[in-house]
Amino acid sequence: MATDVLSRVFAALADPTRRDIVTRLAAGDATVNQLAEPYRMTLQAVYKHLTVLEQAGVVSRPTGPQPRPVRLELEVFDLMDTWIERYRRQAEERYRRLDAVLAQMNEHATTSETEKGRAV
Repeated sequence: MATDVLSRVFAALADPTRRDIVTRLAAGDATVNQLAEPYRMTLQAVYKHLTVLEQAGVVSRPTGPQPRPVRLELEVFDLMDTWIERYRRQAEERYRRLDAVLAQMNEHATTSETEKGRAV
C-alpha cells in the first residue's frame, strides 16, 4: 500500500513544474491563479499539474467556493523521508563496513612492512 503511494508521489514529483509548485506551496497556501502566475502555460495546464499532485496526496484543496487555497500535505513528505532514510542508513552501514575492511587491510600491510624491515 505504502509503495503505491510512494510510486504516485515520486511520479508526480518527477515533473519540474510540479516540483516548483511544491516549492512555492512550502512558503504558504496559494490559489490556483496565484500558482499559475509565473508559468507560461494555460490555467487549465496548471490545473492538470495540480490534479496529479492532488491524486498523489501531495497537495489538497478544500471543497467549497472558489478561490480555494491549495496546500501541501505534510504526511506524504514524512512517508518519503522514512523510505529515503531507510536506504540511506543501509548505504551508510555498507560504507562503514568497507572502511573497517580497508583500515584492517592497511594495518595488516603496515605490520607486514615493519616485520620485513626487521628481518633485513
